[in-house]
Amino acid sequence: MNEELRKNGIWAIIAAILALGLIISSYIAIGGYVRARSNSSLITVTGSAKQQIKSDLIVWNGAFSVQAPQLGDAYAYLQAAQKKVQSYLRAKGIADSDMVFSAISTTANHVMISDEKGMRETSQIESYMLSQSVEIRSGDVDKITGISRSATELINQGVQFQSNPPQYFYTKLADLKIQMLSLATKDARARADQIATNAGSRLGRLRTAKMGVFQITPLYSNDISDYGINDTSSIDKEITAVMNCQFEIR
Repeated sequence: MNEELRKNGIWAIIAAILALGLIISSYIAIGGYVRARSNSSLITVTGSAKQQIKSDLIVWNGAFSVQAPQLGDAYAYLQAAQKKVQSYLRAKGIADSDMVFSAISTTANHVMISDEKGMRETSQIESYMLSQSVEIRSGDVDKITGISRSATELINQGVQFQSNPPQYFYTKLADLKIQMLSLATKDARARADQIATNAGSRLGRLRTAKMGVFQITPLYSNDISDYGINDTSSIDKEITAVMNCQFEIR
């Protein structure tokens, strides 16, 4: 019986030694893993890419109005003004299908009187003012820009015409954004690689990448916004893409 107890005790000691060895080896392995992980650090850099673009779509509109004591007369005058506008645009090479005339807006002007309470409006209608606008969308940016600047010539024909500033757009922006993000990421990697080299380290893999806002501004503008800028006032623009990237450094 004593011999059997002695043997069981020996085996218990051996098992304990083996268990302790496994714990120690596991600790060493984990420690080595932690040290290996600690050999790499992270760096965050911002990359950017710029490209000049020219608008390929213009949206322009002009407004004209008439005024008369009688509503019927005002409507007839407006119809005559619309025909003059249409004829003018045709002569400039604009097809009828490209002219979009808005609905007519009507405003009644009431007689104003002055009394002990000051100036006040009465219920009596003095005249009617009718107004309408025409809009043109075209890919011929230069031609429509020229028309927008000369359309006030209609005033010489008796039309009270107001030309509004055109809006300029770039219709291939979605495809260009993908290309710009790729270039901005490459720029971020180049910056990070230079920093790592100067520090005597080696650039590792890309850990995270976050897209910044796009800035579409007139050429040579320094304007920026946290929400991005989408300039529509200029034919020639500059688009800037930004990427915030995090790399490993070993």
